[in-house]
Amino acid sequence: MSYKKQSSVDMMFPLKKEQVLLPGESEYNKEMQIWNGAVKYQPAMIIRPYNAKDVQSTIWLAAEKKMPLSVLGGGHDWAGRCLNDKGIVISMSKMNDIKIDPLQRVARVGGGIKAKELITAAAPYKQVAVTGTIGCVGFAGFTLGGGYGPLSPSYGLAIDNLLGAELVLADGSIVYASEATYPDLFWAIRGGGGNFGVVTSLTVRLHDEKPILSGLICYPWSEATTILKQYAEFMKSAPDQLSSLIGLLPAPDGTPMLFISPTWYGEPSEGQRVINLLKGIGTIIFEQVGPMKYGDVLAMFDQHVVIGRHTSMQTRWLGDFSEDVIEEIVIAGSERTSPFSTLNFHYFHGASTRVPLTSTPFGLRKPHFMVEILAVWEPDDVANGQRHIQWARKLSQKMAKEAFPGGYPNMLGPEEYDQIDEAYGVNLQRLREVKQQYDPGRTFNGIAIP
Repeated sequence: MSYKKQSSVDMMFPLKKEQVLLPGESEYNKEMQIWNGAVKYQPAMIIRPYNAKDVQSTIWLAAEKKMPLSVLGGGHDWAGRCLNDKGIVISMSKMNDIKIDPLQRVARVGGGIKAKELITAAAPYKQVAVTGTIGCVGFAGFTLGGGYGPLSPSYGLAIDNLLGAELVLADGSIVYASEATYPDLFWAIRGGGGNFGVVTSLTVRLHDEKPILSGLICYPWSEATTILKQYAEFMKSAPDQLSSLIGLLPAPDGTPMLFISPTWYGEPSEGQRVINLLKGIGTIIFEQVGPMKYGDVLAMFDQHVVIGRHTSMQTRWLGDFSEDVIEEIVIAGSERTSPFSTLNFHYFHGASTRVPLTSTPFGLRKPHFMVEILAVWEPDDVANGQRHIQWARKLSQKMAKEAFPGGYPNMLGPEEYDQIDEAYGVNLQRLREVKQQYDPGRTFNGIAIP
């Protein structure tokens, strides 16, 4: 692909002064406040486009100046790939339009929206979209990398509900990728992340809202061994209406406690019966489960996503909780090096498993637990940073021998080479070919493609 020749003056002309942010400016500093405070990159400028033409101008500018280019959405990539050093960052924060077509059950959303904004916009029409578990996370990045969420057992991953996307490619071309146009590109962005262009808008499928039961059940960590074993068996036969997250959260005093967060999407009386069975697998120390709106489900964990704390993450795909894996989880929970560190296990089942493996780049369609090991610590605890990082790595390494190859690309760090090589499974070669076709110079570096 050849870049269109433009002078840098021509390239910058369409942009208004307030769209170009420079170091030291208050708006620049505001944009730099991403989730992981350990990321210390300092881009030369941040540009906030209003439309695809602005993105096009920015891409041309970066190409002429031979400057690195990154795309900042919600800012929740723990590895900080939304920023760079001495380059240009495209902040999508002003591209936040949402248009709902309730008759077609479709939403067209800007590349800068957050999940909770889409859910709020669809709510008056009694419709919902597939999102993750956290409402404040950027919707585009979450979707392009796969997208596990509470509605996935009913409707599939977020990528399974993506109908099309507008992108600006590395040569500045503005295209719309769907099953009908640029089908190879459309295939690649459904699991291959932001590696093929800047996604300026997405068209996603909506679903009619059903009754929801959700909440939080907490148990003492001393019962984790028994509960994890029973939970794994229970989820193997879970119906599509049930999604559930289990893991470790800090109690008010900082000690670990085991939690289960079930979400039932369907007929309430049956949901109550199923959730009551979950409640019975341990001694409840706190429980609050009941009818909820979907937006409130997404807000439950927002308090644990604190901007500016330092974070390092590991991820694995586990087929089951064996006795050895459970033992390592319990040890790791008891030996946390920071009271803010957490463990999350998302169970993947239902509709997501019935999508053919090669229909998207997503590399694993078997039932599994997607593991999040999050080492989190305060910025003033920098002296112990490596201790916290090693805590997460140690548990990941202990799990490795029983894990499926690869891992969730949205959460794999750029240096997890062995896992990255396996993350897309049989889809890797095709994904590489599409990358070479649309971005041979590797302008875009979202989630890792080996």
